[in-house]
Amino acid sequence: MAVSASSSVQQARRVLADRLGEMRRDAGLSGKDLAARLGWYPSKISRIENARTAPSADDIRAWCRECEAEDQTADLIRSLRAVEGMFVEWRRMERAGLRQAQLAMRPIFERTARFRAYSSWFVPGLIQSRAYTEAVLRAVQQRRVAVDDVDAAVAARMERQRVLHEPGKVFAFLLEESVLRSGIGGRDVMVGQLGHLITAGAQPNISLGVIPARPDRTRMPVEGFWIFDSTQVNVELVSGHLTITQAHEVSQYAATFAELSDHAVYGDDARSIIMNALQQLG
Repeated sequence: MAVSASSSVQQARRVLADRLGEMRRDAGLSGKDLAARLGWYPSKISRIENARTAPSADDIRAWCRECEAEDQTADLIRSLRAVEGMFVEWRRMERAGLRQAQLAMRPIFERTARFRAYSSWFVPGLIQSRAYTEAVLRAVQQRRVAVDDVDAAVAARMERQRVLHEPGKVFAFLLEESVLRSGIGGRDVMVGQLGHLITAGAQPNISLGVIPARPDRTRMPVEGFWIFDSTQVNVELVSGHLTITQAHEVSQYAATFAELSDHAVYGDDARSIIMNALQQLG
């Protein structure tokens, strides 16, 4: 089962905190001893070692210096930066506009060979029609982004779709049936998007699965996520963007994807569900 964003980030903070605590103990110092050397309140040492307060890079430098372990400073600061980068609030990621947020994802899409994406909210970006993308990004911009560069952001996302046609890349998309029936942008946009899904799903390097809405499921929907090869998972949350790189956590998302895949239908059965959604749109 996929882990939550909060537990994932907190676990990474815990690992960093444990390393700092171990360093202090190896130096033969109590928390009070280290606090006195650093000119800090002992409570700060406790908060850092219990992962209640994140240290700054300067805190880590001073900590290593007083524990006579300056050879570990660079590695610990890299760990700190990794923790800081795991969860990025949307307001920080999108402060320069939506186009820049789209461009920031380009490197991971270019270097990935195997893509797996599960969505319980929207059609994944790589298989969105232009009109659907515009409707989604316009809604995002109106809700939380001061800069209006939606046209440029749409162009950036459309340009990213070229990876669908690059040799050696394979894609597996899983969509909840509700994604086909509760869309965005209105009837015409959804009609175009559903037709686009049928076309995209016919490509030989794309597997498109639809998880039917039914009352007897044994695996409930979860937050949408992307798995890039077997090295990174990205999760889009209400509050921000989560990046997961720890191998055991990536494997949990891979296992969740496999479990959800067992509930999906493919080929003619998937097209039948899409066609049914199209017919209901008239």
